[in-house]
Amino acid sequence: MEESIYGKQLPELEKVKTHLMDEIDSVRNRMQAETGIDPVEHCLARIKSEDSMREKCRRKGFPETTESALTKIYDAVGIRVVCAFINDVYAIRDHLATLSDVEIIEEKDYIRHAKPNGYRSYHMILRVNDSDSGGAVYAEIQLRTISQDTWAALEHQLRYKQNISGNTELIAEELKRCADELASTDISMQTLRDTINSGGNCKTSSVQSI
Repeated sequence: MEESIYGKQLPELEKVKTHLMDEIDSVRNRMQAETGIDPVEHCLARIKSEDSMREKCRRKGFPETTESALTKIYDAVGIRVVCAFINDVYAIRDHLATLSDVEIIEEKDYIRHAKPNGYRSYHMILRVNDSDSGGAVYAEIQLRTISQDTWAALEHQLRYKQNISGNTELIAEELKRCADELASTDISMQTLRDTINSGGNCKTSSVQSI
């Protein structure tokens, strides 16, 4: 039987995954106690499969070793958090950034700065330090709204799950248009929630510039 590409570190990966999920649950519970509403629609966590990690090492030009899987590829632990509102995305991001055992290695705000194809999400690469062992594990966090998550899933199906024939440029333009319309809806929904929370007094949303 082939040795795991993670060596003996799978328990550490599971520990970090659980730790981060516990922290996300913590901020969810706090925000729900304050507002009466859970800010997270759903949350998924996984350890990257052996086959996927080996394939990614090959694709990146790295040897298929434990060192590559744990120190050169940063998404052995992956978490996706889907929120109803844009501001909740940033609230959870801010909580993760304050953790004493977490170092932010990289952040990409594709919500305020969407990819050319319309993709929107907030990405974080975290280095989670273990004070007991002195080691560290990397984790990728993706934070997005329901609209952003739905668009990303459908875009993936259209582009990678089917053999697209016809005018691919037109399809790309339509996908971008849909992404922009959903982004506008996200801002409108955030503004509506802000208005309701302020007692019905209309006010400008803090995300209006997105």
